[in-house]
Amino acid sequence: DEAVRGTCEDASVCKRFAVSVGYWKDPYIQYFVRQAKERKAPEINRGKLTCYYARVHGVSYLIQAFLKKTECNCQIVNLGAGMDTLFWRLKDENLLPRKYFEVDFPMIVARKIHNIKSKPPLSKPIMESHSGDSLLIDSHSLDSSRYSLVGADLRFSSDLEEKLKKHNLDTHLPTLLVAECVLVYMTPQQSANLLKWAASTFPVAMFINYEQVNMTDRFGQIMIENLQRRQCNLAGVEVCRSLDSQKERLLLNGWETAHAIDMMKVYSFLPQADVKRIEGLEFLDEKELFEQLMQHYCICWASKDSSNL
Repeated sequence: DEAVRGTCEDASVCKRFAVSVGYWKDPYIQYFVRQAKERKAPEINRGKLTCYYARVHGVSYLIQAFLKKTECNCQIVNLGAGMDTLFWRLKDENLLPRKYFEVDFPMIVARKIHNIKSKPPLSKPIMESHSGDSLLIDSHSLDSSRYSLVGADLRFSSDLEEKLKKHNLDTHLPTLLVAECVLVYMTPQQSANLLKWAASTFPVAMFINYEQVNMTDRFGQIMIENLQRRQCNLAGVEVCRSLDSQKERLLLNGWETAHAIDMMKVYSFLPQADVKRIEGLEFLDEKELFEQLMQHYCICWASKDSSNL
């Protein structure tokens, strides 16, 4: 678990660096993550930053589509949220759902709560969107009327459900669940249980999953070996064989429709003027390596739609 928690720090530092050099705008990440003092290849290289750029824009596109379809009369559950700043960015865009939940390991949640409490640019938007009784906050959870931060282990869905319901999860509301590089750290059985729980709990729901794919080839094996050197085990990597295996997992666990595309495809769909802008930020000398990296990550999305939304 410690190595998995470490991936939160790695991802956050990469995102902070990408924002600082202009890949996308995020005025809030600076309050959660220290700036990398120096840049070392290959930990933070051009290909990796562009992959993050495609990930952020691809996932955001699906989230905004769901919010517009439901006219924000919905809830979002961000699973393994880490130091994500989406709640604050949606508030700025006037796109807040009825309630926004974040879930992560209690240790990561405690750190995030500390940052929120000590940084007014983070706490003020929560207070501004809050109504009703006094805001509840302790070392491992925070609950306001529009934003909740919950410390829980996603491998135990009954415990997860209990904690979310304590924070006023509404199972009748259209619900968007987001998991970015989360399921791969669970065994296939554990991730199947989580997906089954979500599909059976919400009559109208969408699940967005971003993670590795095509992991049986040599490039995928090198990715696995690099993580293993850091004692980080991809317990669920067998489900990441192909786009078909990713879709199959969703369909076998109660979802009605499922789609999956690799990040090279996502990149080709992004607004080309902005792609040209970010390609001008830094020279990319290893184009083939970049394409291989993008072909080993994917965005999958599934839906259950009893009301024909």
